[in-house]
Amino acid sequence: MNDFLAGGGDLGARMRAIDWSKTALGPVASWPQSLKTCVRVVLTSRQPMFVWWGEQLINIYNDAYKSIVGGKHPWALGQPANQVWREIWDQVGPRAEQAMRKNEGTYDEALLLIMERNGYPEETYYTFSYSPVPNDDGGNGGILCANSDDTQRIISERQLTTLRELGASTSGTQTTHDSATAAAEVCRAAASSLSRHARDLPFVMLYLFDESGRSMSLAASAGIARGHPAAPQSLETNLQSVWPVEALRTGDAPLVFDALATRFDALPSGAWPRPPHRAVALPLPGGAAGNAGVMIVGLNPFRLFDEGYQGFLRLAAGQVGASIAQAQAFAEQQRRAEALAELDRAKTQFFSNVSHEFRTPLTLMLGHTESAIEADRPLEGEALASVHRNELRLLKLVNTLLDFSRIEAGRMGATFVPTDLAALTRELASAFDSLLQRAGLTLEIDCPELAEEAFVDPDLWEKIVLNLVSNAFKFTFEGKVRVAVHRRGEAFELEVTDTGTGIPQSELPHLFDRFHRVDGARARSYEGSGIGLALVRELVSLHGGTLGVDSVEGRGTTFRVSVPRGSAHLPAEKVSTRRAAAPDVTPRVGPFVGEAERWLGAQTPARAARPQAAGGGARVLVADDNADMRDYVTRLLEQQGWQVQAVSDGYQALEAAKAEPPTW
Repeated sequence: MNDFLAGGGDLGARMRAIDWSKTALGPVASWPQSLKTCVRVVLTSRQPMFVWWGEQLINIYNDAYKSIVGGKHPWALGQPANQVWREIWDQVGPRAEQAMRKNEGTYDEALLLIMERNGYPEETYYTFSYSPVPNDDGGNGGILCANSDDTQRIISERQLTTLRELGASTSGTQTTHDSATAAAEVCRAAASSLSRHARDLPFVMLYLFDESGRSMSLAASAGIARGHPAAPQSLETNLQSVWPVEALRTGDAPLVFDALATRFDALPSGAWPRPPHRAVALPLPGGAAGNAGVMIVGLNPFRLFDEGYQGFLRLAAGQVGASIAQAQAFAEQQRRAEALAELDRAKTQFFSNVSHEFRTPLTLMLGHTESAIEADRPLEGEALASVHRNELRLLKLVNTLLDFSRIEAGRMGATFVPTDLAALTRELASAFDSLLQRAGLTLEIDCPELAEEAFVDPDLWEKIVLNLVSNAFKFTFEGKVRVAVHRRGEAFELEVTDTGTGIPQSELPHLFDRFHRVDGARARSYEGSGIGLALVRELVSLHGGTLGVDSVEGRGTTFRVSVPRGSAHLPAEKVSTRRAAAPDVTPRVGPFVGEAERWLGAQTPARAARPQAAGGGARVLVADDNADMRDYVTRLLEQQGWQVQAVSDGYQALEAAKAEPPTW
């Protein structure tokens, strides 16, 4: 009777249809009862089970086992086990030998087996036991096995661990305030984490787009060395690139690359005995104008790139991209916070400076006028001249602040007209000639006639030239100041060069920042609001030009203003083709030259003490960088009988007091 073959679904029907007499097991009627019992157990079980019977271990299995046999079904039914599982027999054969020859059961939990059941080698994990089955004669007739497929569980847990560690490693990597550096740090942390998961990620490369989006640089890699043919340091996004990933600059669909062995030699294999034959490129989302970069991954050679695998890699790339965006946002926030803090410090310094700049002339003006009122006499002579000088100084300072505020508000009224740039610059620079001669300096003016006129606002150009020339005089103690205007290609170029104290290289990047002053620089005066050069930069920008500086500390500085030819670069509504009348530069030159003359006075040797007044008087040192203030305080003290030495700064006082220390 063949009742033991009753039911059993598809496999039961197939077993009933087979002519077993033509197999090693022989006719069903001759099967031992122990085999019939095992077959009945297998066919009625809902767990994947099989029985291997006889010397050849003939394979009999149930419907639940069909998913394990895969593409070998139904051929595998009735075939010897070593033929069915020839690709893994080196692993399962010894276990079968132990059960059959030694009569010992085996047990394996989540054993990795590379099966070839669907036409390709496949990573699988199974928990199973081989139990020896006695035949009717008392010997071992075969093996009964129950299976549990752990493949999906093992891979899912592995991927979850990968994503969890990746998230932990890339969060909190914000150690810099530079966005590009922050993105690179995230990539390095991500690569370090992903390198520990080489089964799903045999090798990984993380590329970041540059600002243009036309090329990328390798920020980090895992499982593959930088410089490998598959991992170049830079990567173009065109179709001729090693990895043509142009579509990923803005797209989100992964790009799959096949036949890697024909593209690259000696690819790394990660945790597997063979290298990947496929790779995928995925976008790293988060860039301001598209994606931040691309993640290129060598695929597990023993897995299909199915929805599960693709979803896992998308999540990994998304995590890296999100961490990059977070790090860049943090860096930008910190940069803005630092910029605001720096601006606050600069404004504090500015208000401190400008308060001093206002207070000094106001104090002098009030002092002279109060003295005149108290004495009931008119303001005249040197006192009147001092008041006028300080009025001009205040006016110059106020005008500078107003110019800067108008530029900030976009309300600077500029009119660009055809101008003889060489003649205007020559006239402005010449106003400093006698002053530089008195200081022992040479003024060189190299402003030959130009073949064409430049479109500039004459008033604004005056401010540019006067600020740069007075600045050169302020920091030059010997040698010369040179002012030159020439045409250079498609631009007119103004150069103001001095042989002064120069500027430290560390200060050059901040030289044109508003409110910035170079601390400790030797100068004819330490007065100033710190916005002169910032104003010059803004005025040059209004002309569509550029402002640059070259300096060598201790040897001198060159400021270079470049203004484009013609008027096409200027707002059409602010351009006039009608030549303006030659401006009278005297009113604007006067405050600059007058202030510079006081700097020259500030550098004279220490004022000699007057003879001691009757009744005695202590010696007093007066140090102030403003000559008017120094003279005013000196006169007041001398009227009280004090002996006064007046200097521009404390260092000069030490020189004056070497022979006889002053009494403070």
